[in-house]
Parts: sequence; structure tokens; C-alpha cells
Amino acid sequence: MDFDRITFAPRIQGGRASNPGMRIPVSSIVGQIANGATFQEVLAGYPDLEREDIQQALGYVAWLAYEQAQAGGRSSLENAHWRT
Repeated sequence: MDFDRITFAPRIQGGRASNPGMRIPVSSIVGQIANGATFQEVLAGYPDLEREDIQQALGYVAWLAYEQAQAGGRSSLENAHWRT
């Protein structure tokens, strides 16, 4: 999958996945969606963001989850569950 709307620049957002030129972390976009925000609400909060940016952020997170599952590792979320 091609993530042309996501960049990893060590000096921008500490190298976290973000949108090129906007400094909006993918985690912020996906977090808002996960907490019930609509695409329209996210777009209203970030006027420079486009619908395709949100879709690609979601696709990137899905790809990361798939890759982690393929690696056979437990996610930090699963590890946190086992500690409770």
C-alpha cells in the first residue's frame, strides 16, 4: 500500500507518522475518529486536511495492525490488558 499522504520526518513530530507539510499526527486523526468524531468534524478542526488524508491515516493504522499480527507479537494494548 502506498502512503503518499503520510511522512516520517525525525525533526517533525519526533518522527511520528504525520501528514506532509501539515504537522498533523496520524494518531490525532485516528484518535478523533476512534472517539466518535465524523470525517466532517475532523476536517472542520483541520481546515488544510482533506478526506483522503483521513482515509489514508485509517488505512495506515490498519496496515500497522496487520503487520503486527503477522509478526506474531503482542501489541502494547494486549500487554496492558494482561497486566490488569
